Amino acid sequence: MLRDRVVIGFLIILSALAVIEVAAVPVLLEETARSLLEMAPFIVVSVLLAASVRASGADRLIGRALSGRAHVAVVTAAVFGALSPFCSCGVVPLIAALLSAGVPLAPVMAFWLASPVIDPEMMVLSWGVLGAEITIAKTLSAILLGLLGGAVVLAVARAGGYGDVLKGAARGGCAPSCGTKAAIDPGARPVWAFWREVARRRTFSTEFARSAVFLAKWLSIAFLLEAVMLRWVPMGQVAGGIKGLGIWAVPAAAAVGVPSYLNGYAAIPLVRGLMDVGLQPAAALSFMVAGGVTSIPAAIAVQALVRWPVFATYLGVAMAGSIGVGLLHAAMLG
Repeated sequence: MLRDRVVIGFLIILSALAVIEVAAVPVLLEETARSLLEMAPFIVVSVLLAASVRASGADRLIGRALSGRAHVAVVTAAVFGALSPFCSCGVVPLIAALLSAGVPLAPVMAFWLASPVIDPEMMVLSWGVLGAEITIAKTLSAILLGLLGGAVVLAVARAGGYGDVLKGAARGGCAPSCGTKAAIDPGARPVWAFWREVARRRTFSTEFARSAVFLAKWLSIAFLLEAVMLRWVPMGQVAGGIKGLGIWAVPAAAAVGVPSYLNGYAAIPLVRGLMDVGLQPAAALSFMVAGGVTSIPAAIAVQALVRWPVFATYLGVAMAGSIGVGLLHAAMLG
């Protein structure tokens, strides 16, 4: 464990913080632990789901469903992602399972980008706090962001880009064909009662442990960085300062939202407060969309999972898409 580069990175950051402000270290560790505990139920559910999908062979079933006509698969994944209950961190193990099963990157990227922006419960809460207009806009933005991501991936892939998608550590022990269509077995049938077979139980246990350790390590360092940012960078004040920028408030809001941690429901009252003091709805929309997809914990988990060209696509589409939906919303409002 002490040779693990993530653990080493965590210790280096702590050492640097101790030099800067030693009294802050216990507070930052407490905030990191609190964030991990708050996220734990969602992570456990997502890891259980990913391990069950892998052990039962359902990943091949999903792979076949999303490996047909590319454009149809992207649309399906974007809509399903917008309606799914996964956050940007919780979706990581499921994404790894799908890519390892051979699901093409385009629909996976569409699902990946759309899923964190909104979910059914957040939709109801947003409707009550922010109103119907911005809630509908946010839901449509999730779908549009997924469609944009899928389209970009299709274009880059046709030009010969990407190659291997997953990093070796994220692939674990799967075959060299992981992440390609060759991994999909057309004749495979899922075994839903996988716990009745010793080999499948072993697969479940191995996948659960691997995904849990992978996420625990990377999210620990991610939440520590988030705690550092929240301690020394007043994101609420920064976001409040963009309200007087006119049309430039939209890209500025997206730029502020990218490193912010806006997953979950805490962003809703923050955005409501910013709108009450004059932040335009279009800028608020870009702020929420960008923050939901590319928060520091999610971005670090994604970077640990996929290779740099895929990660660059993820960040680029999230940034450009969040600005685009904000400008589109502003244009529709006149």
